[in-house]
Amino acid sequence: MGTHTLPEGFSEFDMFAFGSALLVGGLLGFFLNAISILAFLKVKEMRNPSNFLVFNLALADISLNLNGLTAAYASYLRYWPFGQSGCDYHAFQGMISVLASISFMAAIAWDRYHQYCTRQKLFWSTTLTITSLIWILSIFWSALPLMGWGVYDFEPMRTCCTLDYTRGDRDYITYMLSLVLLYLLFPAFTAMSCYDGIYRQFKKVHHHRFNTSLPLRVLLMCWGPYIVMCVYACFDNVKLVSPKL
Repeated sequence: MGTHTLPEGFSEFDMFAFGSALLVGGLLGFFLNAISILAFLKVKEMRNPSNFLVFNLALADISLNLNGLTAAYASYLRYWPFGQSGCDYHAFQGMISVLASISFMAAIAWDRYHQYCTRQKLFWSTTLTITSLIWILSIFWSALPLMGWGVYDFEPMRTCCTLDYTRGDRDYITYMLSLVLLYLLFPAFTAMSCYDGIYRQFKKVHHHRFNTSLPLRVLLMCWGPYIVMCVYACFDNVKLVSPKL
C-alpha cells in the first residue's frame, strides 16, 4: 500500500472517508435489496407483475451496491488493483445498473399510476416486455463507450471507474447529449407525470395515501447532481470543479 501515491488533491483521510461511506452504504443497500429479492422469490403471494418490477429494481440496485463495494475496497487499498480491463468492466456494470435503476423507478411509477388512477391491472406479458426492453436498452447504451463512442476511465480518486466526463471532446458530448435526450428524459418525464397524476387523483378524492413527491425527490437526490455534472462537462471545462465533488 505504501508504494502507491495518493491521487492528486486527496489525503489519506479523504480516501478512508470515501471508502467508509461506500462500504456502509453498499452493505446497507445490499442487505435491504437482498431482502426484497428473497421476499419475491420465497413468498408466492408476492410474485405478481407489479412486484416483478420492484424485484428487477432491487436487482439493478444490488448490482450497483456491489459496484460501490468494489470501489470501497480499492479506496482502502489507495489504488485500483484490477487494471484497465477491470476498470472498463466496473464502469460498464455500473452504467447498466444506473440506467436500469432509473428506468425501473419510472416503470414502477407508471404501474402505480394505473393502479390508483385507471384501476387497470398489469399483465405478465406487459411486465415481461417492459423488463426486457429496459435491460436491453441499458446494456446497449452502456456498451457504446466500449465500442468507441464515449470512453470509460478512472474517476479523479482513481479507485472507481465511470464515463470519462473530463475529456469534453466531440465523442463525449454527442454520447452524453444523446443519452440524456434519447433515453434519460423519457423515464424522468414518465415518473414526474405519473406521480403528478396520482397526486391530483388523491387530491380530488381527499385521500392522501402517501407522499407522491417522495419517490421523485429520491430519484433527483440520487442521480440529479451526477447527471447535471456530466451534462455540464459538455459545455465547460469540468476540471475546474473540485474533484472531491
